[in-house]
Amino acid sequence: MAIDHSLKGRPVLVVEADPAIQRHLAGALRDWGYDPVIANSVEEGLAALTRSRFLFSLLDGNLAGADGLELLRRLKAHGGDPGPIIMIADPHDVGRVAEATSLGADDFIQKPFEPGDLENAVKEALFRPRRSWGRLSDGDEAGARLRQEIGLWRSPKMRELWDVIQQAARIDVTVLIGGETGTGKDLVARAIHHLSSRRDEPFVKVNCAAVPRELLESELFGHERGAFTGAHQLKIGKFESANRGTIFLDEIGDLHSALQAKLLHVLQDGTFSRVGGKSTIRVDVRVLAATNRDLERAVIEERFREDLYYRLNVIQIVVPPLRERMEEVPLLANYFARRYAKLFNRDGFVLSQKAVERLMRHHFPGNIRELENIVKRMIVLDDPQLARTAFPPSMGEGGGNGSPQPPLLPAPLPAISLKDIARSAARAAEREAIAKVLEQTGWNRVRAAKLLKISYRALLYKIKNAGLDRASQSPRWNA
Repeated sequence: MAIDHSLKGRPVLVVEADPAIQRHLAGALRDWGYDPVIANSVEEGLAALTRSRFLFSLLDGNLAGADGLELLRRLKAHGGDPGPIIMIADPHDVGRVAEATSLGADDFIQKPFEPGDLENAVKEALFRPRRSWGRLSDGDEAGARLRQEIGLWRSPKMRELWDVIQQAARIDVTVLIGGETGTGKDLVARAIHHLSSRRDEPFVKVNCAAVPRELLESELFGHERGAFTGAHQLKIGKFESANRGTIFLDEIGDLHSALQAKLLHVLQDGTFSRVGGKSTIRVDVRVLAATNRDLERAVIEERFREDLYYRLNVIQIVVPPLRERMEEVPLLANYFARRYAKLFNRDGFVLSQKAVERLMRHHFPGNIRELENIVKRMIVLDDPQLARTAFPPSMGEGGGNGSPQPPLLPAPLPAISLKDIARSAARAAEREAIAKVLEQTGWNRVRAAKLLKISYRALLYKIKNAGLDRASQSPRWNA
C-alpha cells in the first residue's frame, strides 16, 4: 500500500480485544507507515481519544464484555476525534451494522476479512471526503432522521452521490434531481438544504403534481384579497414562505406551461407578483427541483420550456434505483422495521434472516417506497418470517404467499424479448471476463478490480451476483 508521506507516522486507533487480531492489524498498519494505538475496550478507546486526534479508527463491533457500538454512542454524546471510523462487522448482524451507520461509522469490513479488504477500506476512508455529519443537526427530529437515513447509503453509487450532494450544498445554485419514483429524491433535496448555508432557514416543499393547475399559481406565489372568487383574504405563497431558505419543487415536469414562464422569471431576477397583485415582491430563495420524467424529451416535444430546463439544470443529480444498490436492502429493511415497530407499538419485532434473504431476491419496481410498505405490512401482520405478506408477481416463489394459482385462460405464447436476450448475453460475457481476470490474478480481488477498471466493492457485488466460487485459498484474518 502506497502511503502519502504527509500521513506517515500519524496515529491511528485500533479498538480490538482479541490479541491475535490486534497483532495482525498493528503489523499491517505499521508496514503501511502508520502508528497504531491499541485499545482493548471501550473505556481504553475513550481514554485514548481524550489524549489524541487520530487519522482514522478501527473498531470491532463485538468487543468482549461490552457492546462495540457503545463507543460510537458515547462519542456522539461527548465528542472526540477518531477520524473516519472503519467498523469490523459480522455480515449476518445487519441490525448492528445499520445502527453503527446511524451513529457515524464511515465504512465496514466484514468478518472474516483479508489484508486486501482492510487496505481498500483504509484507502477509501482517507481519500474520500468525510461525511459532514456535524452539520446535520441532531437537535431536531428531522435532522436526526435525515442523518440516520443517509447513513444507510452504503453502495458505491450512493457514496458517489453523497460526494456530489456535499459539493452541491456548498454552492448556492439550482439543482435538478432525477430518478424513478420512490428512490429518495426528497431525501436528497433535504440533505442539500441541511448541508448548505441556508440550513437554519425554511425548507418548503411543493408537489407540483398534487395541486390542481388552477390553484398552483396561488400556492406558489400567493394572491391578493379579491383576486378571484373565494379569495377572501391575502395569501402568502410558498416562495415568500421560503425567503432566505430553500424551496423544493417536486414533480417539476408536471408544471403547466403558463407557470413555467413565471417560474423562469423568478429564477432570473428573484421577483414576482401575487395573483391579482400590482406590486413586485423580491425573494432570496434557492430552488431545488425533482422529476421522474425525461425532461430532455419533454423539451424536444415542446412540453417543457428549454430555457427553464437549463435554468434548473445547473447541477444534475440522478438517484439510482434500488435494484442497482441491493446491498442496502438489509439495512433499509431493518431501519424501517425498527421505526415502524415503535410507531405501531410492536416492540420486539425483528426481521428474520430468511425474510431479508427473500427481500434481496425482489426486483423492487417501486424502489425504497415499495420496500418500506412491504415492511409495514409485515409488522401489521406480525410476519417476521415473510410467510403471510403478499408480494407482487415479480417477487418470485409464487409471489411469496404460497403456490401460484393456475391460469383461468390458456397461457399465451412466450414473447421473445431482444432486450432480455441482449442483457443475458452481456451478463454471460461479464461473468466470463471477471472469472478470467480473477484466475489470472490468483483471485487477488484488489488487483482484479484495477484491471477491470471498477471499484473493489463493485467487483465483490458482481462476484456474488454471478455465483463465482473462490479458486484459491487466501490468508484470512478471522476476527
